[in-house]
Amino acid sequence: MSERTATDAVREALAATVAAERLRIVASLIRRTGDWELAEDAVQDAMTRALTAWPTRGIPDNPAAWLTTAARNAAVDMLRRAASERRTAGRAAIEAAVDREDQALGSAPDVDALGVVDDDRLRLIFTCCHPALPMEARVALTLRTVAGLEVGEIARAFLVSEATMQKRLVRARARIRGAGIPYRVPSAEALPERGQGVLAVLYLLFTEGYAGGSGLVRVPVAEEAIRLARLLSTLLVDAPPQPEVLALLALMLFQHSRAATRLDEKGDLVLLEDQDRARWDAAMIGEGVAALAASESARRRIDGVAGPYRLQAEIARHHATAPSAESTDFARVAELYARLARVAPSPVVELNRAVAVGLAEGPLAGIALLDELDDARLDGYHLLPAARADLLRRAGRPAEALPHYERALELAPSDPERRFLVRRIAEVRSDSRP
Repeated sequence: MSERTATDAVREALAATVAAERLRIVASLIRRTGDWELAEDAVQDAMTRALTAWPTRGIPDNPAAWLTTAARNAAVDMLRRAASERRTAGRAAIEAAVDREDQALGSAPDVDALGVVDDDRLRLIFTCCHPALPMEARVALTLRTVAGLEVGEIARAFLVSEATMQKRLVRARARIRGAGIPYRVPSAEALPERGQGVLAVLYLLFTEGYAGGSGLVRVPVAEEAIRLARLLSTLLVDAPPQPEVLALLALMLFQHSRAATRLDEKGDLVLLEDQDRARWDAAMIGEGVAALAASESARRRIDGVAGPYRLQAEIARHHATAPSAESTDFARVAELYARLARVAPSPVVELNRAVAVGLAEGPLAGIALLDELDDARLDGYHLLPAARADLLRRAGRPAEALPHYERALELAPSDPERRFLVRRIAEVRSDSRP
Protein backbone atom coordinates (compact mmCIF):
# COMPACT_ATOMS: atom_id res chain seq x y z
CA MET A 1 0.00 0.00 0.00
CA SER A 2 1.50 3.40 -0.97
CA GLU A 3 2.06 6.10 1.62
CA ARG A 4 -0.76 8.19 0.15
CA THR A 5 -3.14 5.24 0.15
CA ALA A 6 -2.23 4.37 3.74
CA THR A 7 -2.83 7.95 4.83
CA ASP A 8 -6.20 8.02 3.07
CA ALA A 9 -7.19 4.74 4.75
CA VAL A 10 -6.24 6.16 8.17
CA ARG A 11 -8.24 9.32 7.61
CA GLU A 12 -11.28 7.36 6.44
CA ALA A 13 -11.09 4.98 9.42
CA LEU A 14 -10.66 7.86 11.85
CA ALA A 15 -13.53 9.83 10.31
CA ALA A 16 -15.84 6.81 10.55
CA THR A 17 -14.83 6.16 14.16
CA VAL A 18 -15.27 9.77 15.18
CA ALA A 19 -18.69 9.93 13.51
CA ALA A 20 -19.84 6.82 15.40
CA GLU A 21 -18.13 7.29 18.77
CA ARG A 22 -17.24 10.96 19.40
CA LEU A 23 -20.52 11.78 21.12
CA ARG A 24 -20.34 8.77 23.44
CA ILE A 25 -16.73 9.53 24.42
CA VAL A 26 -17.35 13.25 25.02
CA ALA A 27 -20.51 12.54 27.02
CA SER A 28 -18.72 9.97 29.17
CA LEU A 29 -15.83 12.33 29.95
CA ILE A 30 -18.21 15.17 30.82
CA ARG A 31 -20.04 12.90 33.24
CA ARG A 32 -16.80 11.92 34.94
CA THR A 33 -15.06 15.29 35.08
CA GLY A 34 -17.85 17.85 34.92
CA ASP A 35 -15.56 19.81 32.57
CA TRP A 36 -17.11 20.32 29.13
CA GLU A 37 -14.12 22.00 27.48
CA LEU A 38 -11.70 19.41 28.83
CA ALA A 39 -13.79 16.60 27.37
CA GLU A 40 -13.91 18.21 23.93
CA ASP A 41 -10.16 18.98 24.03
CA ALA A 42 -9.35 15.42 25.09
CA VAL A 43 -11.21 13.94 22.13
CA GLN A 44 -9.51 16.38 19.77
CA ASP A 45 -6.14 15.38 21.25
CA ALA A 46 -6.95 11.70 20.74
CA MET A 47 -7.81 12.34 17.09
CA THR A 48 -4.47 14.11 16.60
CA ARG A 49 -2.64 11.19 18.20
CA ALA A 50 -4.45 8.75 15.92
CA LEU A 51 -3.30 10.65 12.83
CA THR A 52 0.29 10.31 14.07
CA ALA A 53 0.20 6.72 15.37
CA TRP A 54 -2.04 4.82 12.96
CA PRO A 55 -0.04 5.41 9.75
CA THR A 56 3.05 3.80 11.31
CA ARG A 57 1.52 1.25 13.68
CA GLY A 58 -1.47 0.35 11.55
CA ILE A 59 -5.17 0.95 12.11
CA PRO A 60 -6.11 -0.83 15.37
CA ASP A 61 -8.49 -3.79 15.32
CA ASN A 62 -10.90 -1.80 17.46
CA PRO A 63 -10.47 1.88 16.50
CA ALA A 64 -13.28 2.94 18.84
CA ALA A 65 -11.59 1.39 21.87
CA TRP A 66 -8.26 2.94 20.87
CA LEU A 67 -9.80 6.40 20.55
CA THR A 68 -11.66 5.99 23.84
CA THR A 69 -8.47 5.06 25.69
CA ALA A 70 -6.49 7.84 24.03
CA ALA A 71 -9.12 10.43 24.95
CA ARG A 72 -9.26 9.14 28.52
CA ASN A 73 -5.47 9.30 28.81
CA ALA A 74 -5.45 12.79 27.33
CA ALA A 75 -8.01 13.88 29.93
CA VAL A 76 -5.91 12.37 32.71
CA ASP A 77 -2.83 14.21 31.41
CA MET A 78 -4.73 17.48 31.33
CA LEU A 79 -5.94 16.93 34.89
CA ARG A 80 -2.42 16.02 36.00
CA ARG A 81 -1.17 19.33 34.70
CA ALA A 82 -3.88 21.22 36.53
CA ALA A 83 -3.07 22.49 40.01
CA SER A 84 -6.51 22.61 41.59
CA GLU A 85 -7.79 19.95 43.98
CA ARG A 86 -11.03 19.85 42.06
CA ARG A 87 -9.29 18.70 38.91
CA THR A 88 -7.17 16.22 40.85
CA ALA A 89 -10.35 14.69 42.25
CA GLY A 90 -11.73 14.58 38.74
CA ARG A 91 -8.67 12.62 37.63
CA ALA A 92 -9.31 10.01 40.33
CA ALA A 93 -12.90 9.74 39.21
CA ILE A 94 -11.79 9.02 35.66
CA GLU A 95 -9.27 6.38 36.63
CA ALA A 96 -11.67 4.65 39.03
CA ALA A 97 -14.58 4.12 36.65
CA VAL A 98 -13.32 3.28 33.17
CA ASP A 99 -13.17 -0.52 33.15
CA ARG A 100 -16.90 -1.17 32.93
CA GLU A 101 -17.36 1.30 30.07
CA ASP A 102 -14.43 -0.09 28.13
CA GLN A 103 -15.98 -3.55 28.34
CA ALA A 104 -19.33 -2.20 27.25
CA LEU A 105 -17.93 -0.32 24.25
CA GLY A 106 -20.45 -0.51 21.44
CA SER A 107 -23.07 -2.28 23.55
CA ALA A 108 -26.70 -1.23 23.76
CA PRO A 109 -27.63 1.43 26.31
CA ASP A 110 -28.87 0.30 29.70
CA VAL A 111 -32.46 0.76 30.80
CA ASP A 112 -33.20 1.56 34.42
CA ALA A 113 -35.98 0.12 36.54
CA LEU A 114 -38.38 2.83 35.39
CA GLY A 115 -37.78 2.02 31.74
CA VAL A 116 -35.74 5.16 30.98
CA VAL A 117 -32.59 4.71 28.93
CA ASP A 118 -29.43 5.34 30.96
CA ASP A 119 -26.94 6.53 28.36
CA ASP A 120 -24.28 9.23 28.53
CA ARG A 121 -25.30 10.52 25.09
CA LEU A 122 -28.87 11.06 26.25
CA ARG A 123 -27.62 12.78 29.40
CA LEU A 124 -25.63 15.17 27.27
CA ILE A 125 -28.49 15.90 24.87
CA PHE A 126 -30.97 16.60 27.66
CA THR A 127 -28.45 18.76 29.53
CA CYS A 128 -27.68 20.84 26.44
CA CYS A 129 -31.41 21.32 25.86
CA HIS A 130 -32.33 22.06 29.49
CA PRO A 131 -35.15 24.63 29.75
CA ALA A 132 -33.10 26.71 32.24
CA LEU A 133 -30.82 27.69 29.35
CA PRO A 134 -31.77 30.35 26.81
CA MET A 135 -32.68 28.89 23.43
CA GLU A 136 -29.61 30.36 21.73
CA ALA A 137 -27.42 28.63 24.32
CA ARG A 138 -29.22 25.31 23.83
CA VAL A 139 -28.71 25.50 20.09
CA ALA A 140 -25.05 26.49 20.34
CA LEU A 141 -24.23 23.79 22.89
CA THR A 142 -26.05 21.11 20.94
CA LEU A 143 -24.16 21.92 17.76
CA ARG A 144 -20.78 22.20 19.47
CA THR A 145 -20.84 19.46 22.09
CA VAL A 146 -23.40 16.98 20.76
CA ALA A 147 -22.94 17.41 17.00
CA GLY A 148 -19.23 18.23 17.21
CA LEU A 149 -19.27 21.16 14.79
CA GLU A 150 -16.37 23.61 15.06
CA VAL A 151 -17.08 26.98 16.62
CA GLY A 152 -16.37 28.68 13.29
CA GLU A 153 -18.89 26.47 11.48
CA ILE A 154 -21.60 27.28 14.01
CA ALA A 155 -20.79 30.99 13.86
CA ARG A 156 -21.06 31.01 10.06
CA ALA A 157 -24.35 29.12 10.17
CA PHE A 158 -25.87 31.72 12.49
CA LEU A 159 -24.20 34.71 10.86
CA VAL A 160 -22.23 35.86 13.90
CA SER A 161 -18.51 36.17 14.52
CA GLU A 162 -16.52 33.25 15.89
CA ALA A 163 -15.70 35.31 18.98
CA THR A 164 -19.42 35.94 19.61
CA MET A 165 -20.26 32.27 19.29
CA GLN A 166 -17.39 31.31 21.59
CA LYS A 167 -18.76 33.70 24.23
CA ARG A 168 -22.20 32.09 23.93
CA LEU A 169 -20.68 28.69 24.56
CA VAL A 170 -18.68 29.90 27.55
CA ARG A 171 -21.78 31.52 29.07
CA ALA A 172 -23.85 28.38 28.50
CA ARG A 173 -21.30 26.13 30.22
CA ALA A 174 -21.01 28.58 33.10
CA ARG A 175 -24.81 28.61 33.42
CA ILE A 176 -24.85 24.82 33.69
CA ARG A 177 -22.27 24.90 36.47
CA GLY A 178 -23.71 27.91 38.27
CA ALA A 179 -27.33 26.80 38.15
CA GLY A 180 -26.51 23.23 39.10
CA ILE A 181 -28.28 21.83 36.04
CA PRO A 182 -28.24 18.05 36.57
CA TYR A 183 -26.42 15.82 34.11
CA ARG A 184 -29.09 13.15 33.77
CA VAL A 185 -31.96 11.81 31.69
CA PRO A 186 -35.37 12.91 33.02
CA SER A 187 -37.56 10.42 34.82
CA ALA A 188 -40.13 8.42 32.87
CA GLU A 189 -42.87 10.78 34.07
CA ALA A 190 -40.97 13.89 32.96
CA LEU A 191 -39.58 12.47 29.74
CA PRO A 192 -42.44 13.48 27.40
CA GLU A 193 -42.47 17.08 28.64
CA ARG A 194 -38.67 17.48 28.66
CA GLY A 195 -38.45 15.62 25.39
CA GLN A 196 -40.53 18.31 23.71
CA GLY A 197 -37.82 20.83 24.58
CA VAL A 198 -35.19 18.64 22.95
CA LEU A 199 -37.33 18.21 19.83
CA ALA A 200 -37.86 21.98 19.63
CA VAL A 201 -34.08 22.50 19.62
CA LEU A 202 -33.54 19.84 16.95
CA TYR A 203 -36.24 21.27 14.71
CA LEU A 204 -34.85 24.78 15.17
CA LEU A 205 -31.45 23.46 14.11
CA PHE A 206 -33.04 21.90 11.04
CA THR A 207 -34.96 25.02 10.01
CA GLU A 208 -31.86 27.17 10.55
CA GLY A 209 -30.15 24.77 8.17
CA TYR A 210 -32.49 26.10 5.49
CA ALA A 211 -31.60 29.74 6.07
CA GLY A 212 -35.09 30.75 7.07
CA GLY A 213 -36.77 28.65 4.38
CA SER A 214 -35.04 30.31 1.43
CA GLY A 215 -33.72 27.04 0.06
CA LEU A 216 -30.11 27.81 0.99
CA VAL A 217 -29.19 24.56 2.68
CA ARG A 218 -26.57 24.81 5.40
CA VAL A 219 -25.70 21.15 5.11
CA PRO A 220 -23.78 20.69 8.39
CA VAL A 221 -26.67 22.12 10.43
CA ALA A 222 -29.62 20.52 8.62
CA GLU A 223 -28.03 17.09 8.34
CA GLU A 224 -26.75 17.10 11.93
CA ALA A 225 -30.31 17.79 13.09
CA ILE A 226 -31.49 14.71 11.18
CA ARG A 227 -28.61 12.62 12.53
CA LEU A 228 -29.42 13.64 16.10
CA ALA A 229 -33.11 12.87 15.60
CA ARG A 230 -32.15 9.41 14.34
CA LEU A 231 -29.90 8.93 17.37
CA LEU A 232 -32.58 10.11 19.77
CA SER A 233 -35.17 7.75 18.29
CA THR A 234 -32.69 4.87 18.62
CA LEU A 235 -31.67 5.66 22.19
CA LEU A 236 -35.27 6.04 23.32
CA VAL A 237 -36.47 2.84 21.67
CA ASP A 238 -36.67 1.05 25.05
CA ALA A 239 -38.10 4.02 26.91
CA PRO A 240 -41.82 4.76 27.23
CA PRO A 241 -43.14 5.26 23.66
CA GLN A 242 -42.15 8.65 22.22
CA PRO A 243 -44.23 9.08 19.05
CA GLU A 244 -43.23 12.71 18.52
CA VAL A 245 -39.52 11.81 18.29
CA LEU A 246 -40.25 9.54 15.34
CA ALA A 247 -42.67 12.08 13.87
CA LEU A 248 -40.04 14.82 13.93
CA LEU A 249 -37.55 12.51 12.26
CA ALA A 250 -40.10 11.76 9.53
CA LEU A 251 -40.88 15.45 9.07
CA MET A 252 -37.22 16.38 8.61
CA LEU A 253 -36.61 13.46 6.23
CA PHE A 254 -39.54 14.43 4.02
CA GLN A 255 -38.42 18.05 3.87
CA HIS A 256 -34.75 17.28 3.33
CA SER A 257 -35.50 14.79 0.55
CA ARG A 258 -36.10 17.81 -1.71
CA ALA A 259 -32.82 19.56 -0.87
CA ALA A 260 -31.24 19.01 -4.30
CA THR A 261 -34.15 20.64 -6.14
CA ARG A 262 -34.87 23.73 -4.05
CA LEU A 263 -32.50 25.86 -6.14
CA ASP A 264 -31.70 25.64 -9.84
CA GLU A 265 -28.22 25.65 -11.38
CA LYS A 266 -28.16 29.46 -11.20
CA GLY A 267 -28.98 29.43 -7.51
CA ASP A 268 -32.53 30.66 -8.09
CA LEU A 269 -35.48 29.49 -6.00
CA VAL A 270 -37.63 26.67 -7.42
CA LEU A 271 -41.14 26.36 -5.98
CA LEU A 272 -42.33 22.97 -4.74
CA GLU A 273 -44.79 22.63 -7.62
CA ASP A 274 -42.01 23.21 -10.17
CA GLN A 275 -39.37 20.92 -8.67
CA ASP A 276 -38.17 17.82 -10.54
CA ARG A 277 -39.65 15.07 -8.39
CA ALA A 278 -37.49 12.45 -10.07
CA ARG A 279 -34.52 14.08 -8.28
CA TRP A 280 -36.06 13.86 -4.83
CA ASP A 281 -34.32 11.37 -2.53
CA ALA A 282 -36.58 8.31 -2.73
CA ALA A 283 -34.66 6.43 -0.03
CA MET A 284 -35.04 9.33 2.37
CA ILE A 285 -38.76 9.55 1.62
CA GLY A 286 -39.07 5.81 2.27
CA GLU A 287 -37.30 6.20 5.61
CA GLY A 288 -39.68 9.03 6.44
CA VAL A 289 -42.73 6.90 5.62
CA ALA A 290 -41.41 4.13 7.88
CA ALA A 291 -40.67 6.56 10.72
CA LEU A 292 -44.15 8.06 10.43
CA ALA A 293 -45.74 4.60 10.58
CA ALA A 294 -43.66 3.77 13.67
CA SER A 295 -44.76 7.07 15.22
CA GLU A 296 -48.41 6.17 14.69
CA SER A 297 -47.83 2.74 16.20
CA ALA A 298 -46.19 4.32 19.27
CA ARG A 299 -49.06 6.80 19.60
CA ARG A 300 -51.59 3.99 19.61
CA ARG A 301 -49.67 2.12 22.32
CA ILE A 302 -50.06 5.05 24.69
CA ASP A 303 -53.52 5.96 23.36
CA GLY A 304 -52.34 9.52 22.78
CA VAL A 305 -53.48 12.26 20.43
CA ALA A 306 -51.53 13.23 17.34
CA GLY A 307 -48.98 15.89 18.29
CA PRO A 308 -47.79 18.85 16.23
CA TYR A 309 -44.81 17.04 14.69
CA ARG A 310 -47.06 14.11 13.75
CA LEU A 311 -49.47 16.43 11.93
CA GLN A 312 -46.69 18.37 10.20
CA ALA A 313 -45.05 15.12 9.13
CA GLU A 314 -48.34 13.91 7.66
CA ILE A 315 -48.62 17.14 5.67
CA ALA A 316 -45.05 16.74 4.45
CA ARG A 317 -45.74 13.12 3.50
CA HIS A 318 -48.60 14.16 1.21
CA HIS A 319 -46.25 16.51 -0.63
CA ALA A 320 -43.33 14.07 -0.72
CA THR A 321 -45.29 11.08 -2.02
CA ALA A 322 -47.60 12.78 -4.52
CA PRO A 323 -46.56 11.92 -8.11
CA SER A 324 -47.16 15.53 -9.17
CA ALA A 325 -48.19 18.86 -7.70
CA GLU A 326 -51.60 18.52 -9.35
CA SER A 327 -52.25 15.14 -7.73
CA THR A 328 -51.49 16.38 -4.21
CA ASP A 329 -54.51 15.95 -1.92
CA PHE A 330 -54.74 19.61 -0.88
CA ALA A 331 -58.13 19.07 0.74
CA ARG A 332 -56.51 16.61 3.15
CA VAL A 333 -53.54 18.97 3.61
CA ALA A 334 -55.93 21.80 4.51
CA GLU A 335 -57.73 19.53 6.99
CA LEU A 336 -54.41 18.62 8.63
CA TYR A 337 -53.49 22.30 8.94
CA ALA A 338 -56.84 22.92 10.63
CA ARG A 339 -56.05 20.16 13.16
CA LEU A 340 -52.55 21.55 13.63
CA ALA A 341 -54.01 24.99 14.34
CA ARG A 342 -56.02 23.48 17.20
CA VAL A 343 -53.04 21.59 18.66
CA ALA A 344 -50.39 24.29 18.14
CA PRO A 345 -52.08 27.61 17.28
CA SER A 346 -49.94 29.86 15.09
CA PRO A 347 -50.61 32.57 12.50
CA VAL A 348 -48.15 30.84 10.16
CA VAL A 349 -50.20 27.64 10.41
CA GLU A 350 -53.33 29.61 9.55
CA LEU A 351 -51.52 31.18 6.61
CA ASN A 352 -50.51 27.77 5.31
CA ARG A 353 -54.05 26.49 5.78
CA ALA A 354 -55.39 29.39 3.69
CA VAL A 355 -52.97 28.55 0.88
CA ALA A 356 -53.95 24.86 1.01
CA VAL A 357 -57.65 25.77 0.92
CA GLY A 358 -56.96 28.04 -2.04
CA LEU A 359 -55.35 25.16 -3.91
CA ALA A 360 -58.09 22.72 -2.93
CA GLU A 361 -61.23 24.84 -3.32
CA GLY A 362 -60.06 27.66 -5.56
CA PRO A 363 -57.98 30.80 -4.96
CA LEU A 364 -60.92 32.94 -3.85
CA ALA A 365 -61.59 30.56 -0.94
CA GLY A 366 -57.98 30.95 0.16
CA ILE A 367 -58.12 34.75 -0.18
CA ALA A 368 -61.24 34.81 2.02
CA LEU A 369 -59.30 33.04 4.78
CA LEU A 370 -56.39 35.45 4.39
CA ASP A 371 -58.85 38.32 4.83
CA GLU A 372 -59.80 36.85 8.21
CA LEU A 373 -56.16 36.49 9.25
CA ASP A 374 -55.37 39.60 11.30
CA ASP A 375 -52.34 38.93 13.45
CA ALA A 376 -49.64 41.47 14.29
CA ARG A 377 -47.09 38.66 14.47
CA LEU A 378 -47.24 38.44 10.68
CA ASP A 379 -46.29 42.08 10.20
CA GLY A 380 -43.09 42.07 8.22
CA TYR A 381 -43.47 38.39 7.26
CA HIS A 382 -42.85 38.32 3.51
CA LEU A 383 -44.82 35.12 2.87
CA LEU A 384 -48.10 36.78 3.83
CA PRO A 385 -48.17 39.25 0.91
CA ALA A 386 -46.51 36.61 -1.29
CA ALA A 387 -49.32 34.14 -0.57
CA ARG A 388 -52.03 36.72 -1.28
CA ALA A 389 -50.29 37.74 -4.49
CA ASP A 390 -50.01 34.13 -5.66
CA LEU A 391 -53.68 33.40 -5.00
CA LEU A 392 -54.69 36.57 -6.85
CA ARG A 393 -52.46 35.58 -9.77
CA ARG A 394 -54.07 32.12 -9.85
CA ALA A 395 -57.49 33.82 -9.78
CA GLY A 396 -56.61 35.70 -12.97
CA ARG A 397 -56.24 39.08 -11.25
CA PRO A 398 -52.60 40.03 -11.98
CA ALA A 399 -53.08 43.78 -11.52
CA GLU A 400 -54.32 43.21 -7.97
CA ALA A 401 -51.49 40.75 -7.30
CA LEU A 402 -48.77 43.23 -8.31
CA PRO A 403 -48.64 45.45 -5.17
CA HIS A 404 -48.58 42.40 -2.93
CA TYR A 405 -45.66 40.91 -4.85
CA GLU A 406 -43.89 44.27 -4.53
CA ARG A 407 -44.50 44.30 -0.77
CA ALA A 408 -43.17 40.74 -0.49
CA LEU A 409 -40.05 41.83 -2.39
CA GLU A 410 -39.45 44.62 0.13
CA LEU A 411 -39.59 42.10 2.99
CA ALA A 412 -37.85 39.08 1.41
CA PRO A 413 -34.85 37.97 3.52
CA SER A 414 -32.67 36.25 0.89
CA ASP A 415 -31.31 36.85 -2.60
CA PRO A 416 -32.93 33.72 -4.14
CA GLU A 417 -36.34 34.81 -2.87
CA ARG A 418 -35.83 38.37 -4.09
CA ARG A 419 -34.79 37.16 -7.55
CA PHE A 420 -37.85 34.91 -7.70
CA LEU A 421 -40.17 37.77 -6.76
CA VAL A 422 -38.57 40.06 -9.34
CA ARG A 423 -39.40 37.46 -12.00
CA ARG A 424 -42.97 37.11 -10.73
CA ILE A 425 -43.43 40.89 -10.76
CA ALA A 426 -42.29 41.02 -14.38
CA GLU A 427 -44.76 38.26 -15.26
CA VAL A 428 -47.79 39.86 -13.62
CA ARG A 429 -46.94 43.25 -15.07
CA SER A 430 -46.90 41.67 -18.49
CA ASP A 431 -50.18 39.83 -17.83
CA SER A 432 -51.91 42.95 -16.52
CA ARG A 433 -51.19 45.08 -19.61
CA PRO A 434 -54.28 45.73 -21.75
